[in-house]
Amino acid sequence: MGRSPTFSVARWLAILIKEFLQLKRDRLTFAMIVGIPVVQLLLFGFAINTDPRHLPTAVMSDPGPFARSYIAAMKNSSYFDIVGSIDARQADELLDKGQVKFVVTFPPGFHRDLARRVTPTLFVEADATDPIAMGGAIAVLNWLEPEVFAPDLPRLAHPPSPPVDLRIHRRYNPEGLTAYNVVPGLMGVILTMTMVLMTGLAMTRERERGTFENMLATPVTPLEVLTGKIVPYIIIGLLQVTLILVASHLIFDIPILGSLPLLYAMVLLFICANLTLGITFSSIARNQLQSMQMTIFFFLPSLLLSGFMFPFQAMPSWAQTIGNALPLTHFLIIARGILLKGNGLEQLWPHIWPILLFTVIVLAAGLKTYRRTLD
Repeated sequence: MGRSPTFSVARWLAILIKEFLQLKRDRLTFAMIVGIPVVQLLLFGFAINTDPRHLPTAVMSDPGPFARSYIAAMKNSSYFDIVGSIDARQADELLDKGQVKFVVTFPPGFHRDLARRVTPTLFVEADATDPIAMGGAIAVLNWLEPEVFAPDLPRLAHPPSPPVDLRIHRRYNPEGLTAYNVVPGLMGVILTMTMVLMTGLAMTRERERGTFENMLATPVTPLEVLTGKIVPYIIIGLLQVTLILVASHLIFDIPILGSLPLLYAMVLLFICANLTLGITFSSIARNQLQSMQMTIFFFLPSLLLSGFMFPFQAMPSWAQTIGNALPLTHFLIIARGILLKGNGLEQLWPHIWPILLFTVIVLAAGLKTYRRTLD
């Protein structure tokens, strides 16, 4: 038996230089090496915040100076942005659509009761679909009342103690369970990860195996190729959603207050958006590694800026702009709205058309970049 060759520094340096040259020629891989750390740094450093402030808040009735002092204190806390006065019907509508996060109700005679040394009730309704996002604001409400009323109440002969009976109603999630927020969101995250990744490898895998040449020799059109590859994954996605819904209802007791057919229709739309993106990635990439890198580069902002892991309201405006361009952001609101609020098509439409627009734009880009010949 011959002796194994000894380690050669010259050969090792040659292999090392070859790898660096390959990285230099593969611009996409080099961009990912630089881009992913930069994206993570920017997102975690500037966009991620677990304590949202300036939450839109509406007020029902304004019966006197005590109430106005309380509203001013809410504004000064920086946790609440008062959007105006509304009635009961508008309160339900705005909370269902997610356009306000809090509704503060001062009952008739609020000022009179305080002046007569009677403890009035202050009723606050909170959109608790994301209990973590509401935690800081609710904590502020609990200590705000003595701070507001303490300077004025000593002027009364016998000030009530406590000055106000604060009652907070956590709508859509009375017990404040994080599973109500996380489990419906997992539906969108899992679909995004699996649909984009699976289809992103579809065309590049055929190109690497040599079967793409046979497809090019046939009279199939780009639209036929794209749709033919998408349909099997649509079925897989619907099966995934069914498993998630059954498990979430049986294990986590997640309610299903809305229409299941409407939910599946929204899931189908979301699946199509992700599949068209995956097919577009596969038509652009030259190999499976590049396709996977594109998928990771898309999945990372989707996970961090959609409101799944961190409260969407806590992000700066530029991060919310990016998040609103991602289909996962809108699907999370749709899924939680149907399951927890029983929302219908009217409430969901502001989040449906962005997904439709995203799908059309990506599909057009995929058709344009589809290659009829191998480069």
